[in-house]
Amino acid sequence: MSDEIELDGDGDAGAPIWAAFGDLMSVLLGAFVLILVGVVALQLELSHRLDQEVAQRQAEAKRRQTLEQALAGPLAAGRVTLVDGRIGIRGSVLFALNSDQLQPEGRELLKSLAAPLAGYLSSREEILMVSGFTDDRQVRERNRQFADNWELSAERALTVTRTLIAEGVPSGSVFAAAFGAEQPVGSNADEEGRARNRRVEMAPIPRPTPTVAGDGR
Repeated sequence: MSDEIELDGDGDAGAPIWAAFGDLMSVLLGAFVLILVGVVALQLELSHRLDQEVAQRQAEAKRRQTLEQALAGPLAAGRVTLVDGRIGIRGSVLFALNSDQLQPEGRELLKSLAAPLAGYLSSREEILMVSGFTDDRQVRERNRQFADNWELSAERALTVTRTLIAEGVPSGSVFAAAFGAEQPVGSNADEEGRARNRRVEMAPIPRPTPTVAGDGR
């Protein structure tokens, strides 16, 4: 009789162990399912981000290709240069010496560039900086319209900027800057170098972060 009682006692003790083991397995299975769901969700998110990045790069490449196609003719003719994303236009194409009035050839060139530039900037957090440069020779004394090379380069940059806006580039996506005779790309010791220095450059730069009105910092 005592042996039977002991056997019965062993059988009752095994039931809680199996129940605890079953609960543990349920917890582990639930944790595994949660981890699996998390991994799948992460993979889907990464795949979605990758698709977005690929689409964005394709769109950017298309805009860049459109801009490069618009520049193909002027580049081949030597009227413009393209270095590190900066479009350089020789001053003689745009303006007569010591003048800020566009020549017909320069106006047509800017007109052909306006639409590709507007498209390129449309979906980017960038704005177009139009920079005017001169050689180091002072403005001729008989030309009283400009006080110095700084003013001449500023007016030329403004002329190009206004023309681009008139041809469709949003006014909030372009601005003018003047550099005078600073930052030459050629030697000012000979006419060829001075001609290279008399130029206008257009370059996309990051759009400034808006500041709160009245912020004195």
